[in-house]
Formats: sequence, C-alpha cells, structure tokens
Amino acid sequence: MSSSTGIRGARIGSAASNLQGELAPMADRIAVSYWDAEGNETIRWYSADIAEADIPETIDSPKTGLPAGRDRENPPAEETVAPYKTHFEYVQERRTPEEGAQLLEEALQKLRERRGGGSAE
Repeated sequence: MSSSTGIRGARIGSAASNLQGELAPMADRIAVSYWDAEGNETIRWYSADIAEADIPETIDSPKTGLPAGRDRENPPAEETVAPYKTHFEYVQERRTPEEGAQLLEEALQKLRERRGGGSAE
C-alpha cells in the first residue's frame, strides 16, 4: 500500500511557485519583433546588454517556417531551393546537342573497335 503525501510531484527543496519572482529576479531584456511574409509576428527576447550586431536580422517563423525579418513592411522573401540536378543535366549545360552527338558517336566507335565490329552499319 502506498501512502499519499501533500507534496507529491514537487521537488525537494523547491520554493512555492508564488515566491519564484521574488527569489529569482529576471535579468533585463529587450523584445525584438520579427514578421514573415504572411504577416505573422514572432517576438524574441534578448539580453538588454547584447550588441545590436549580435541580434539576428532574420529567423525562421515558428508558425509558418518562412523566414521572418525585423522590417514589418518588407519581410524577407521565401528562399528558393534549386532542384537536384543529375550528372546528365550538368553535362547538357556544358555541351550543345551537336557536341553531344559527336561525343556519343566517338564513344560508340571506340566500343565497336574494342569488340571487333569495326564500322557502323
């Protein structure tokens, strides 16, 4: 049989919750507002003695995942991510179709010679 106590779930040595503000005063801090492209405001709190250069210009909005900036009228645009390119797509950027056809023909000719075929029919 277990006994019930009045302090169940409380840490040993913890102070009453109504005294926390008196026992642990909060440090001076400043609020910085950020806005995303949808107009959502996010407030971040920073130490009052932080240098202006150390406060980030943009953050990721926790509501939308969009970048959020400090200028309400001009929020940062969503970053576009370039799609993955295959090796073949990179080759196509460097070569014209005519160069590609010529290289393919040269490679096929070498393959035929190795296999003993000689000429294309």
